[in-house]
Amino acid sequence: MPFLVLLPPSEGKATAGEGAPLELDALSLPGLTAARARVLDALVELCRGDEDTAAEVLGLSPGLRGEIARNAGLRTAAALPAGEVYTGVLFDALGLAELDEAAYARAERSLLVFSGLWGAVRIGDRIPPYRCSGGVKLPPLGALGGYWRRETAEVLPAEADGLVLDLRSAAYAASWKPAGELVARTATVRVLQEREVAGVRKRSVVSHFNKATKGRLVRDLLNCGAEPDSPGELVDLLRGLGHTVEVAAQGTARKPWQLDVVVTELH
Repeated sequence: MPFLVLLPPSEGKATAGEGAPLELDALSLPGLTAARARVLDALVELCRGDEDTAAEVLGLSPGLRGEIARNAGLRTAAALPAGEVYTGVLFDALGLAELDEAAYARAERSLLVFSGLWGAVRIGDRIPPYRCSGGVKLPPLGALGGYWRRETAEVLPAEADGLVLDLRSAAYAASWKPAGELVARTATVRVLQEREVAGVRKRSVVSHFNKATKGRLVRDLLNCGAEPDSPGELVDLLRGLGHTVEVAAQGTARKPWQLDVVVTELH
């Protein structure tokens, strides 16, 4: 089985799909189908009710009120591949549409995008554009992070037979935490900017631009065709691809590997 890359979704999404509506039973990870149906039903019901309540629950600003009507129609809305739904910084840098056929096939096998609504999907899964972040507390299900953590505990370990590269943000990392022997095969990434200040080299954690760096890391992994089996092999591979990677902490039975990717320019 190929290595697995865990990605966050993006707040930026395509505005509309084309073609047939969502088919829950056709999505990958069928063990999550019933859980997805419960979240979908709860979200649609919320958005068909009082608009102010829906906006408060979903954390929507006045300019995003139109997302409530979109959510209310999710069951009949046209769907498109998840890899086309997400349009944020990480996915722009990843450039799925620009991959050749072999690299795209690796992306279909290796990438899992986490979601407040779907739990996790592969990039070829057809879903409608939606608005429901991982930090939402959705009546009557409660906090979606905890909800999905319970639901994914039995389903996702079977998908992770090798290396797990976890690039998720905190809100989505709560949806599944690798456990047991899988922990030592998991690596997380922090992006640091190194620059000279008054003659002294200093490093700082990158926020917005860490998404673009992570997108480029994944793109390079997919394009090179290699499939590392362990965090140590991943470090060697990324260095060979021209990235500056340092091991901040080696993995243990309880904690994943922590890797620092150091950049000097933000773009």
